[in-house]
Amino acid sequence: MTTHMTGTREDWLAARVELLKAEKALTRQSDELARRRQDLPWVRVNKGYRFETDEGGASLADLFQGRTQLLVYHFMFGPDYKAGCPSCSAIADGFDGFAVHLANHDVMLSAVSRAPLAKLQAYKKRMGWRFPWASSQGGDFNFDFSVSFTEEQQRAGVDYNFRRGRALADSPVPPPVAEFAAACGTDPASFKRDMPGMSAFVIEDGVIYHTYSTYGRGLDGLWGMYQWLDRAPLGRNEAGVWWRRHDEYAKDGPVAPDGRRQAAS
Repeated sequence: MTTHMTGTREDWLAARVELLKAEKALTRQSDELARRRQDLPWVRVNKGYRFETDEGGASLADLFQGRTQLLVYHFMFGPDYKAGCPSCSAIADGFDGFAVHLANHDVMLSAVSRAPLAKLQAYKKRMGWRFPWASSQGGDFNFDFSVSFTEEQQRAGVDYNFRRGRALADSPVPPPVAEFAAACGTDPASFKRDMPGMSAFVIEDGVIYHTYSTYGRGLDGLWGMYQWLDRAPLGRNEAGVWWRRHDEYAKDGPVAPDGRRQAAS
């Protein structure tokens, strides 16, 4: 028998109407936050960043592919990784579906990582993705937008998500970080030299401006999986890291309601 509160259809409807008030308030607040994002001052990008893409060498302007707006997902795939971050991979699973709509609304979506292009292409093929993915290997792009760090910066303490972090030597390695590092074929220190984020750019009169960036939990809204789970009866129902790359579930087995992983059939 369920341990959750039960009731009549009338009880449910009354509670649902009350919840609707809070949902509408949140929607209005979200609309206001979007307006405030758009009101942020634009910062001119003066550095000539270079990338490697499927079409060859490219500038930041080239990544716009004729659009006036560019959204960059900073995908965790460092030069020493053997595979992309599982969390970034779960987020990127949704890109192909809406990238075509964005591209037809004057907005280009591209992922950018520090790994060599050949590694990105191989992983992209494995995952079955089609969205643009550029390599910034050897350049300053990831460092300038606060998603990549040197070993020296790690030792001193990095600036990520608009706050100063602890030095790596002073920070114990959380089990999920160790697990993800191993899943990427690298060690925790190397794994943490690249972090997730998203940055927005606009080009106007031939000049590129940086308009917005977000990191950490700021990416939740882009993670389609969680938007669905937040509406499921048990919510996120998490006890540690449960998700995998989408081609790894079959061998790991599905997750039972109590959070334990069942044997694959």
